[in-house]
Amino acid sequence: MFQNYDIIVVGAGHAGCEAAAAAANLGSKVLLVTMNLQTIAQMSCNPAMGGIAKGQIVREIDAMGGYSGIVTDKSMIQFRMLNRSKGPAMWSPRVQSDRMLFAATWREMLENTPNVDFYQDTVQGLIIEDGMAVGVTTGLGHQIRSKAVVLTNGTFLNGVIHIGEKNFGGGRMAEKASTGITEQLVSLGFETDRLKTGTPPRIDGRSLDYSKMEEQKGDDEIVGFSYLDIDKIKPEQQRSCWITYTNEKVHELLKTGFEQSPMYQGRIQGTGPRYCPSIEDKISRFAQRDRHQLFVEPEGFNTIEIYVNGFSTSLPEDVQLQALRLVPGFENCKMFRPGYAIEYDFFPPTQLKFSLETKLIGGLFFAGQINGTTGYEEAACQGLMAGINAHQKTRKLEPVILKRSEAYIGVLIDDLINKGTDEPYRMFTSRAEFRTLLRQDNADLRLTETSYRLGLASQERMDKVKAKRENVEKIKALLNSLSLDSEETAGFLKSVQSSTLLTKQKAAQLLLRPMIGLNEMIKYIPKVKEALDGFDNETLEQAEIQIKYDTYIEKEKELVSKMSQLEDLIIPDNFNYEKLVSLSNEARQKFTKIKPRTLGQASRISGVNPSDVQILMVFMGR
Repeated sequence: MFQNYDIIVVGAGHAGCEAAAAAANLGSKVLLVTMNLQTIAQMSCNPAMGGIAKGQIVREIDAMGGYSGIVTDKSMIQFRMLNRSKGPAMWSPRVQSDRMLFAATWREMLENTPNVDFYQDTVQGLIIEDGMAVGVTTGLGHQIRSKAVVLTNGTFLNGVIHIGEKNFGGGRMAEKASTGITEQLVSLGFETDRLKTGTPPRIDGRSLDYSKMEEQKGDDEIVGFSYLDIDKIKPEQQRSCWITYTNEKVHELLKTGFEQSPMYQGRIQGTGPRYCPSIEDKISRFAQRDRHQLFVEPEGFNTIEIYVNGFSTSLPEDVQLQALRLVPGFENCKMFRPGYAIEYDFFPPTQLKFSLETKLIGGLFFAGQINGTTGYEEAACQGLMAGINAHQKTRKLEPVILKRSEAYIGVLIDDLINKGTDEPYRMFTSRAEFRTLLRQDNADLRLTETSYRLGLASQERMDKVKAKRENVEKIKALLNSLSLDSEETAGFLKSVQSSTLLTKQKAAQLLLRPMIGLNEMIKYIPKVKEALDGFDNETLEQAEIQIKYDTYIEKEKELVSKMSQLEDLIIPDNFNYEKLVSLSNEARQKFTKIKPRTLGQASRISGVNPSDVQILMVFMGR
């Protein structure tokens, strides 16, 4: 019934979709197996993509030739660039999505991708031969053969849903859990553990009083995620989100349900996400606060369904509804479905190589929540890299590994493999030591050339990057050569409360002043406007950032250069750490378990001291 495939991808969430697309676009014949073809790329939790650090990841996926940025741009109902008041390293794009359009667009793009086949069935086990994953067995009893398998099971592995005192098996509300895979992998020697995540109630938007809430509109300029020219909504077409707050009455009512809470009664063993706590967690952990912010987010253009961001809960349904009706604007709210918690299996990611291939079984790759991460963006970028590297594996090519200094994707994978995680891992800008280099505006300049050489990023993408790079240099050269005097700039400088020029000054030097931006210079200084006529906003912004932050960027590049010396020192695969008696016991155990590829990786392993790395360097003759 089935042909042999190069790669089988199990699960069609964000990780699975990106994995299938990447491998197929590189030329592999891919089978995407999912329990339900109607839930491909389902936004299981909030209908949004991006946000702090997550937005940078989506732009990196797009720069590499992935689909998430394109799909998000085509299905957005609101765009905001977060942290505009801070430096550009902190700017983070975020999009409110139309949930149904997002999933439909993903499916359409996959269906139009050559080399992707689809099959609806459960996967209950792997076919393992000679230590290699060579296919899967399905619930209908089929054995489907392949050269590699990518597992992207999300929250479905032995998933259990909790609402108050009720609990039942499921990977998502109204969808059954997946069994068999965990048990087989454990029998093969894998470690496994449990994690928890949750989701808030969904509300009938017609039952809300928005006059009691703060309106949160989208930006006047829609940048989007993709570096390609994607048709997007116009600013005036955006849907607003709304902000309201809990209060002490809400908190007191929620506490009445704690006796029936699965979390407080010990029925949930898995650790929940620290940075996206349930409303029960917030009340307990931040008892001094008398209110918590709630974001009231529409689920799409053509639906009345509302997502209550910030009210994730697993309390009984009646407690959820009664508490919500004490929130301003929610007095008469009607609930579509209650919030719930879900507990599921994951595999500590220290069991993976940097390619996301497992160390124990060749040709078996893990991506997404199976690795302990939380969030669509974190899952999608892992899927992209797993799909790329599964293709590379089947072609006997070198794996593609992004460094910490190259991408947030590199930071995420490096963190997972070196440090592991005992709670759902979420990306933040603070996790990246080179965040001045890893900005959302330059992901194409950082990554597209690498992806193009690999054969994933298109010629169109590469041409755009070349043009952008050339035009940025032209703008910088023009601003460094253009002289301005006090007469030309007096009115403008006075309007921004900046001191007047005493002598002629280059435009680039003037741009270094705080509170002065290139757009304002173009608007109020005719000579600058004339010199830069014809350049688009994206290129002008890139040139401005490079001029303004040149000193910081160069310092970070120097640091990367110093750090890369350790990354170039390869540790042999068969290195025996047991003979290094001067190593600390913890370092010896961690090195033996993780088997770092380089001294740089060894230095980043949790629990390893600088002295341990120095001992390793001395022993290697460095």
